[in-house]
Amino acid sequence: MANLKEIRNRISSVSSTMQITSAMKMVSAAKLKKAQDAITTMRPYADKQTELLQSLSATLDGDIGSDYTADREVKKVLLVAISSNRGLAGAFNSNIVKSSLSLINETYKGKQVDFFTLGKKANDVLNKEQTIIENNIEIFDDLTYENNAQIAQKLMNLFTDGTYDKIILIYNKFKNAATQIIMNEQFLPIVSNQELDEKVEVSDYIFEPSKEKIVEELIPKSLKMQLFKALRDSSASEHGARMTAMHKATDNATELRDALTLKYNKARQASITNEILEIVGGAEALAG
Repeated sequence: MANLKEIRNRISSVSSTMQITSAMKMVSAAKLKKAQDAITTMRPYADKQTELLQSLSATLDGDIGSDYTADREVKKVLLVAISSNRGLAGAFNSNIVKSSLSLINETYKGKQVDFFTLGKKANDVLNKEQTIIENNIEIFDDLTYENNAQIAQKLMNLFTDGTYDKIILIYNKFKNAATQIIMNEQFLPIVSNQELDEKVEVSDYIFEPSKEKIVEELIPKSLKMQLFKALRDSSASEHGARMTAMHKATDNATELRDALTLKYNKARQASITNEILEIVGGAEALAG
């Protein structure tokens, strides 16, 4: 059995760890509220923008927006892996890596697959065996639409100039604090929703400027908004995953501390009992 000093040191160590995990849980809870409000207020706008684009596209003929809708033979694929810069978030980052490797080994097996990573953690794992064309970790330090638009424009250029035939976003979609859904979302070429197009009832609107001009302006904006939504989803998911992980860690540390305290008390009681027996035995020996 470990001596009393060792047990005391372990209790002290576990208590310190518990204070850290508890503090991280509270910090993540505060950040989660802000990130959750941001994504929940943004989703209706992003969804409506996509719906508007699809309803307008359904009424147009010709090659309007063909740069972004060109369905080429898929030979080169770019996976945009969105992770975080910090760990201690449960399976948040490892799920991104697993999903990425699954796409390489199954869906796009035999194709040239490269990565564009957003966040440090996925990049640290993937760059050991995969080709990373660029890694951006600064985006999460200042997550604004302007910074996001620069990254989205790079991705659009990589598709329109023929460098890649398909671009996929891999990220955690926020559902609630305890649940994140892994998304493999096609970024380019733009997916034409045939089922939605059939249901769209086009009203007789007068457009100014023309519908063609509106669609040409709307497609790049819609793509930038799609990436921004994925980044905000990922940010909210990260804080939710970290809060949940730190909550579980704090609970486990509490259980371990209580178990060690019980063990310490038993060891101390046994030590006291042994000392009493030694004193009594010594007294009897002197008396005899």
